[in-house]
Amino acid sequence: MITIKTEQEIEYMRKAGVVLKQIHQELRAMIKPGVTGIMLNHRAEEIIAANDCQPNFKGLYGFPASICVSLNTVLVHGIPNDVPFQVGDLVSIDAGCAYKGYNSDGAFTIIVDSDQNPEHVKLLTVTETALTKAMAILKPGVRIGDIGAVIQTYVEGEGFYLPTEFTGHGIGHSLHEDPMIPNVGSAGTGLRLQAGITICIEPMVQIGTKAIKMLDDGWTPVSALGLASAHFEHTILITETGYEVLT
Repeated sequence: MITIKTEQEIEYMRKAGVVLKQIHQELRAMIKPGVTGIMLNHRAEEIIAANDCQPNFKGLYGFPASICVSLNTVLVHGIPNDVPFQVGDLVSIDAGCAYKGYNSDGAFTIIVDSDQNPEHVKLLTVTETALTKAMAILKPGVRIGDIGAVIQTYVEGEGFYLPTEFTGHGIGHSLHEDPMIPNVGSAGTGLRLQAGITICIEPMVQIGTKAIKMLDDGWTPVSALGLASAHFEHTILITETGYEVLT
């Protein structure tokens, strides 16, 4: 069921979004050679607790951590571990928190201490730009298919690939709500957005193939070709005249 958020619910989501923005800023600054995913997870939990929020990833569907840390070929849902980052690693951070029961969710990818691989730099630029282009069309009346079409046309036009097993989503009292927001689609199709809907748009992009395979841990999808992936995401409110980025 798709819910239209009240002003109070939106305020709670704005608070969760502000805290998540702080988490992203601090973790981005921490990511250097020798740092580990467990260290980032610990700092995220400190920030969440200090701001009277709750971790919304930990325990969800059995996930064991408060953030996802996905390296290199891992598309999403990487479990933080104690393996130190190395120069040139692509590190994707997907994090969220809840304030008074209302959620935020967002992701970014960064290259550790290096911009020497032009293909990886382009991958990050294209993935983040796809998110920006998708947000730029948002307003009441825009259809879900329009969002996917913008992302797909741009990403595939730049020579990259979009796995279709994972999508964006609605968000609010639950971390994952209706509607699903695919990263591929046909313009003019699907649900029309309304003011008060809150959604997460999250392009997940790979080099060389859209195919993935799942690791034995049951959580981790990786590129079927063993090539790099990137992921960017924002929590967004549809307003009467356009949109507001909450994260």
